[in-house]
Amino acid sequence: MQRFQYYIDGQFLDGEARFPSVDPATGKEWADLPEAREGDVDRAVNAAEQALYNGAWSKMTATQRGKLIYRLADLVAANAQKLAELETRDTGKIIRETSAQIAYVADYYRYYAGIADKIEGSYLPIDKPDMDVWLRREPIGVVAMVVPWNSQLFLSAVKIGPALAAGCTMVVKASEDGPAPLLEFARLIHEAGFPAGVVNIITGFGASCGAALSRHPKVAHVAFTGGPETARHIVRNSAENLASTSLELGGKSPFIVFADADLESAANAQVAGIFAATGQSCVAGSRLIVERSIKDEFLTLLKGKAEAIRIGTPLDMATEVGPLATRRQQEHIAALLDKSLQSGARLVTGGHRPGGEGYYFPPTILDCDGVNSPSLVNEFFGPVLSVVSFETESEALALANDTQYGLASGVFTQNLTRAHRLMKGIRAGIVWVNTYRAVSPIAPFGGFGLSGHGREGGMAAALDYTRTKTIWLRTSDDPIPDPFVMR
Repeated sequence: MQRFQYYIDGQFLDGEARFPSVDPATGKEWADLPEAREGDVDRAVNAAEQALYNGAWSKMTATQRGKLIYRLADLVAANAQKLAELETRDTGKIIRETSAQIAYVADYYRYYAGIADKIEGSYLPIDKPDMDVWLRREPIGVVAMVVPWNSQLFLSAVKIGPALAAGCTMVVKASEDGPAPLLEFARLIHEAGFPAGVVNIITGFGASCGAALSRHPKVAHVAFTGGPETARHIVRNSAENLASTSLELGGKSPFIVFADADLESAANAQVAGIFAATGQSCVAGSRLIVERSIKDEFLTLLKGKAEAIRIGTPLDMATEVGPLATRRQQEHIAALLDKSLQSGARLVTGGHRPGGEGYYFPPTILDCDGVNSPSLVNEFFGPVLSVVSFETESEALALANDTQYGLASGVFTQNLTRAHRLMKGIRAGIVWVNTYRAVSPIAPFGGFGLSGHGREGGMAAALDYTRTKTIWLRTSDDPIPDPFVMR
């Protein structure tokens, strides 16, 4: 079994306890992991606070910070294949996806390296004579980052990158499911030369680690990616320290296809949008809303593509869909699928768990037209697509917005004016038109409603890790009059 350590105050440590990690492709233990508990959390937060206010990091210029982030980006690029193999082994995400994604993660760090010395304050044209007033942007403080198991190196980069650019220090909690690649990433932080305590990386369970971190009195901000229920616990915990929060949560994203769309292109985007990463993506296009006149044609096209997908071991570059990350995820999907079928949804393809080892689940399509199916409301976080149809544009928009979530959406049409109306009308943080799952370090992403608040990516994310300080300078040499002497 491979053995991993966590990283606190520039040191690699074993922690108060250990627990195993399971390979989703085989269901067998493959790694030995450190379990952080409250004492470890306290040590990590104290190290981050010391680095923020008293260490070498606090004395660095923004340009110097940027150069360190550039160095980290180069190390990520150089080690992308090793990190990809670890993420595939620990989470089941296929190697062709982890390899491409982690190589692109380096660009996120390069982007934020360039932003580090471009976070500016401002001069205020104040309405009082003999006064100059400035706004300074300073690091918000110690940041707690709670990262899920899916796409963890990407989902940590969109937090670590902007926070480092803003000058913050941080404690990153990797998910207890599949944390190995993020624990290995700590070695790159160390090699890049970040001062001790700037980035601390731990893993552990919610009750003994996550809760202690989110409520710690020295934490100023909590950045979380995960589900709404855990987010509620974090928000309650943050009442203890009055920390601000940014929450990137789940989704039940609508994927709207009109009759005038390029159906082959739309079908390929829908397959990528729901079956890539075995559907374990917060932006998965899990609700297909298709114009009724083309529904049968489009479903036939999708069915053929879904059934042609190659399911296999995630380390094989030929595999297109690998296992789910955990057994409980497999069981959750199977149970929700059963409820949906009982409600009247029709199984178009998939739905039957294969035998053998590993946590596999086939690409599945449910026809939910005219049915009040649980699959239209609840997030599977797996390779299950629910389909409904519409007659009019207004009906399509109403169906798209019929959800408590609001993270992503897709619209496929050749009608430009219709696309603009839907861009405006859909209540979601992302609207992709004639494409899906496109991301860039330059473009922020985040959601509405139960999909959370705050944005990751872009300059806005770096500014979210700062707070403003107002500086007043009186420029007159005259003495300030005694306020209690009448004149």
